[in-house]
Amino acid sequence: MSSLPLDGIRVVEISHMVMGPTCGMILGDLGAEVIKIEPTKGDGTRRLLGAGAGFFRTFNRNKQSIAVDVDTPAGKDAVLKLLDSADVFIENFKPGRMDSLGFGYQAVKARNPKIVYTTLKGFLAGPYDKRLALDEVVQMMAGLAYMTGPVGRPLRAGSSVNDIMGGMFGAIGILAALNERNRTGLGREVQSALYENCVLLAAQHMQQYVVTGEAAAPMPNRISAWSIYDVFTFAGGEQMFVAATGDGQWRALCKLIGQQALLDDQSLATNNDRVLQRPRLLAHLGEVFATFDAQALAPQLEANGIPFAPIRKPEELFDDAHLIESGGLAKLQLEDGSYTDMPLLPVSLDGQRLGPRRSIPRIGENTREVMRGLGYSDAQIDELQHAGVFRGE
Repeated sequence: MSSLPLDGIRVVEISHMVMGPTCGMILGDLGAEVIKIEPTKGDGTRRLLGAGAGFFRTFNRNKQSIAVDVDTPAGKDAVLKLLDSADVFIENFKPGRMDSLGFGYQAVKARNPKIVYTTLKGFLAGPYDKRLALDEVVQMMAGLAYMTGPVGRPLRAGSSVNDIMGGMFGAIGILAALNERNRTGLGREVQSALYENCVLLAAQHMQQYVVTGEAAAPMPNRISAWSIYDVFTFAGGEQMFVAATGDGQWRALCKLIGQQALLDDQSLATNNDRVLQRPRLLAHLGEVFATFDAQALAPQLEANGIPFAPIRKPEELFDDAHLIESGGLAKLQLEDGSYTDMPLLPVSLDGQRLGPRRSIPRIGENTREVMRGLGYSDAQIDELQHAGVFRGE
């Protein structure tokens, strides 16, 4: 793609973990120049193990890295000069940290009125806004964990859903503010927060209570709106999700699996009739599906317009035919020179996906280049590197 929507937009990001880096990655994928400020020892996210081992490489593509000790006067001065040149600033550190460094909104706005200053927080302004938050914290507070697990066993979702979506909503706010700036010439302060993001995820269940007068049951105990909408076990123990949300799908499914008797049963004529008899119906279909090979049945379900899904593990997605053939996975070069297949943003522009333009940067890989652009001489950069203010190549 020869040009991208955010060509010419400079983003400065001082963030870690998932929420802030996601926001910067989205803007970078859309064409912005994203300069990530890391400590001289590198972003601690680079060194996470276990469930965090994939964070840095997943959310930091299409970025440059500069390494600066922001707790030194010279480091603060360098960052302020960089912010003077920026269109967007992204930060996701604990409340008060940016103010203590001299990078708070009012201080930066006074120097650069056009900047879109973006803070990614645990909570928006209110009684909770001084609390620290994690994805798991807000999932527990906002009803998502309650809705995900069985009764009495709240369970967080299996991915960093609020961190990722919070970063996405931050990017949406930034795009709106940049569009407004085209008219006014002035930036705005944008805030996005984990808790409010998670409350939005729970909003449908809040309104279910308003409409029905009954509290929403956790997903394992839910009263389904559809009769066939479940995971079934097939021959050999393989599992697959199958749904029939309309009467047409119900008829097609019954014919496909040889269940004419179910079609002839007038007590199952409509979806609502079938919902009322769901336990009996699911038990019967469970016995029927256990005689079918899931792999053989899947293309027949697809051909008949019946929703279905194999139960996949994340590592199996590297071999997903749709992702491979549609270009949904792209080769991303890592900081050690190796490559991995990485899922791209779930959007296309004129039929083209937004792929990596830069490898994952090494710590401070672009420090010298960026500082030269701010007017620092090589001698000054060398001196500041020797003093431990900068780290770079």
